[in-house]
Amino acid sequence: MELAKQTLLIGGLLVDVYSHPTLSSNSSSTNPIHALFFLHGRFGSAQHKGVVGTVKVIFDECYAGVGGERKKDLIVVAFDHRNHGTRLVDQQRNFSWSKDPAKNNDQHAVDMYTIQSGSAEDVSFLINHLPSFLYPSGERTIVEWGIGGLSLGGHSTWIALSREPRLTLGIPIIGCPDYTKLISQRAASSDIPFSPPYFPVSFQTYVGTHDPAQVAYRAKDASNPFFGKKVLVLSGKEDKLVPWVASAEFVEGLEVGEEGVKRVLVEEGAGHECTRVMQKEAGVFVREWLGL
Repeated sequence: MELAKQTLLIGGLLVDVYSHPTLSSNSSSTNPIHALFFLHGRFGSAQHKGVVGTVKVIFDECYAGVGGERKKDLIVVAFDHRNHGTRLVDQQRNFSWSKDPAKNNDQHAVDMYTIQSGSAEDVSFLINHLPSFLYPSGERTIVEWGIGGLSLGGHSTWIALSREPRLTLGIPIIGCPDYTKLISQRAASSDIPFSPPYFPVSFQTYVGTHDPAQVAYRAKDASNPFFGKKVLVLSGKEDKLVPWVASAEFVEGLEVGEEGVKRVLVEEGAGHECTRVMQKEAGVFVREWLGL
């Protein structure tokens, strides 16, 4: 099955919108739409095979064997992170710390977080404006919004979930909700001190106030931005780049309430990768979100 793809220019940002061929061919349908953002990893782009392949598996799962009249439809929205793909300015600034000067980026900690949080802001921007570009005559209505992402996109997924109340579903894949824990471990392994100039005081203050790990994620009330949301966490047990130990305390303590869903898969034998098993689990989770 070949997915339908429409590329829109929204406020200077190129946005790919994927849909099932039946959605494009049935122009008379007024079914409500669930929109899922799906974000790529570091060094990738919205066109990366990891994004396109996972999106296809999600659609296959959501549209296979659904007989009769559908009551909801799905679109998946992809765009490039800052300094990636069509937005690339300086590839060096996407590197980590390294003994090799050609691959070293002293500002790695700040660069990665500003990209992650910037993409979360882009998601809110697109929730505001995508419907006007996609359905200018009010042809369809987007009734729910979700987000998923790989690696860097998984980090952004956690941030967006913690900041954007209109997101009701999140699928962080090989991502981490606790930036300080993740990046301090990475710095230590690279002999980088957790202090300025690598970690400016203003940056530490910002992360210490705004990161998902700093919100009331254990609370059983509306003070918890994850409360009532549906969250599927997919990680590899052998992941060395984003080790599960950096996420475990947060995920284990995460409270979503009776109306929410928390599902966790730490796949045995999997490293820093989005496996077929993870893709399948994501598809099943989105299908449940659609109520199919």
